[in-house]
Amino acid sequence: MFAAERRQLILEMVRANGAVSLRELARVVQTSEVTVRRDVRALEAEGLLDRRHGGAVLPGGFTRESGFPQKSHLSTAEKTAIADMAAGLVGEGEAIVVGAGTTTQELARRLARVPGLTVVTNSLLVAQALAHANRVEVVMTGGTLRGSNYALVGSGAEQSLQGLRVSRAFLSGSGLTAERGLSTSNMLSASVDRALVQAAAEVVVLADHTKLGSDTMFQTVPTELITRLVTDAPQAHDERAATELQALADQGVEITVAGPGAEPAAGEALPPARQQARQEMPLPGQRRTQGGHGGPGGIGPQLRSAAVMAEGPVGRVADIRRR
Repeated sequence: MFAAERRQLILEMVRANGAVSLRELARVVQTSEVTVRRDVRALEAEGLLDRRHGGAVLPGGFTRESGFPQKSHLSTAEKTAIADMAAGLVGEGEAIVVGAGTTTQELARRLARVPGLTVVTNSLLVAQALAHANRVEVVMTGGTLRGSNYALVGSGAEQSLQGLRVSRAFLSGSGLTAERGLSTSNMLSASVDRALVQAAAEVVVLADHTKLGSDTMFQTVPTELITRLVTDAPQAHDERAATELQALADQGVEITVAGPGAEPAAGEALPPARQQARQEMPLPGQRRTQGGHGGPGGIGPQLRSAAVMAEGPVGRVADIRRR
């Protein structure tokens, strides 16, 4: 493939997806990352795109949101590794919220084997991934369907989360910086994500290395509210991504890096300052697995409204265990 053809294909991919990693570009154009990096520099010099932390984005500083078909084919290996690591944070009998996104969808697939788990979500894809998990209860928010990412948004989704309290929220987004935290390109999605954060005692962000340093229009989770970031290792030459990770860690975010040979995230301690802040927040008690619920002769996962769930009693625990 000639250089002009490669660069045209690279430009089309960035325009279609908003942001693409060098790894993905090299795979699609079937050449080395070194060659792709030269192509990206040339396109940047022409003002057609911007280089950003091991990838390329649309020019102008703020990336736009891609649709689900495009996102589902980006950084698939990284998302799988992140989901594997994040699943180790979830224990038997917990109640959690899981936001919309392709990475959280991968996480949901791994949660199907956690007994006694309750998952509250506004994502049809997350609910679908857990639809046949007999020992997991799935609670859907209300709201209006946003077709581009199969998520429920709007006032109906936000109101159904009022009064809800769970142990953790697992969220992804379009960009993550130490300065602004997690952000997304859609106002309605951002508003629901904020409501999910308010329902959780801890916030775990799932973001691959291509999201580090990217800033999008609407803030969803400020850095000070992020308990933990689960990400993959930046490329060796990507000093800016490493700097961003260090800046996040300096602000108290626990960093868990997924990849070959990485151990499950359970058991890692939070910084003392973050522990104290989080221990002031009540957590729901663990729900025991009921006989017949998802067991032999059970009726499978139950889908309930989050508003109905919020009406029930919420227990408190004095000892907060860190995973």
